Amino acid sequence: MTAPALVMVAGGSPDPEVAQVVHVMRQRLQAMRPEFTINAAFLDHCPPSGPQVISQLVRQSVEEFVFVPLQLTQAVEAGPDVEAMLRRVRAAHPSARFVVSRPLGPEVTFLNILDERLREALRLARALELDGLVLSSEGCGDVRGNALIARRARQWSTHHKLPCLTAVADGTGASCAQAIQSLRSQGRRHIAVGSFFLTADEAYHRQAELAYRFGAVAVSAPLGAHADVLDIALARYAFAAMELLEFEGEDVQAPPLRTVG
Repeated sequence: MTAPALVMVAGGSPDPEVAQVVHVMRQRLQAMRPEFTINAAFLDHCPPSGPQVISQLVRQSVEEFVFVPLQLTQAVEAGPDVEAMLRRVRAAHPSARFVVSRPLGPEVTFLNILDERLREALRLARALELDGLVLSSEGCGDVRGNALIARRARQWSTHHKLPCLTAVADGTGASCAQAIQSLRSQGRRHIAVGSFFLTADEAYHRQAELAYRFGAVAVSAPLGAHADVLDIALARYAFAAMELLEFEGEDVQAPPLRTVG
């Protein structure tokens, strides 16, 4: 039995380097699991779109698909953009079967990547002192995602024995500038920003620019195509693919639009 195709779903960007990170993820996942069909699709700004990827795979006789949203602040729900894309592909290919995994979400293992990226940023900045941290992310996620982001900040703070505040790029909470100012009001002077972003998109650059403008000693690079990110993507796929298993005597119908994993 052929495994369902894995389609990673990411927000696009006019910056080709942002899309390139997702394509590198696809290439590395394909090398890890050559028996799978693995593709990347983007929700906006750059090709290929979800419908383009699905149409191409359907022409190759692929019939089952697992979408893995590459969102870091959404823990349970993939969001309206992904649901809208699914409605389009289901309407266009009624005989195909689709399921959406849980998004990548704010996994605790990603704090290890954050540490790696921040240590490198501190080395390049030749920063020798640190007395405050900011955990910067894309923006507001679902209820579970927001709670987990707050928990990750507390865990990061405890691990390094430093105060850590959260910042978001979408205006739903404190920006990097406001978080840094809050830490400065507590007497903190050597503040670094850990970037809980997958890619260096426009939101990342806005937060990094604000951070440096308000005196951050270092801003980490995004998580990128790290091995731990790839492992989580595969785990999300594997759990969601179980929804497509058929059992003898089962009356198989197209599953409803939902997120699993």
